Amino acid sequence: MLYFYDKKNLIHRKLNFLKTAGYLAAGIGIVSVASYYTGINSSLDNMTEYERVIMIKKHDEFSQDKLVEMLKDLNVKFPHIVLAQAKTESGHFKSGIFFENNNLFGMKEAQRRITTAEGTNRNHAYYNHWRESVYDYAFYQCRYLSGIKSEADYFQYLGASYAEDTQYVSKLKNMVDKESLRKLFD
Repeated sequence: MLYFYDKKNLIHRKLNFLKTAGYLAAGIGIVSVASYYTGINSSLDNMTEYERVIMIKKHDEFSQDKLVEMLKDLNVKFPHIVLAQAKTESGHFKSGIFFENNNLFGMKEAQRRITTAEGTNRNHAYYNHWRESVYDYAFYQCRYLSGIKSEADYFQYLGASYAEDTQYVSKLKNMVDKESLRKLFD
């Protein structure tokens, strides 16, 4: 049994355990929530830009599903072809350029259009985060491919202007069909 001293009446009284436990739990909850939100806000404010990039990368690691959702959200033209390009250019998301440069599409640093690239590394554009390479591809598509209306024209443009590999378009077409990439965007 626990007691407390009642100074007003100068006697010891029994402590109501359930009532005290409830007050204690409520107090701990309030302090925990307040310190959590204070900690989040102050830690983000005190982070360097480099630390923020690390936090973003840690909490938004790459996955094909996230890429598919982003292509949908950006309303990219022919997203199944763009996904095939990302898979081809990044060696199915395993290439050094992808890991070092966060570059999904083997893009070079743009010189004549808006870009999200931070510069050039290993002769390719590098980005702070994989999502920035997707934004950059969307800018590329808006700048150079906005007038294209059909898949055939899109493939023709890519074959003539995007890659040096003469089999590039046939590789993309095969991948789109074999991996049923269209279904991911229905």
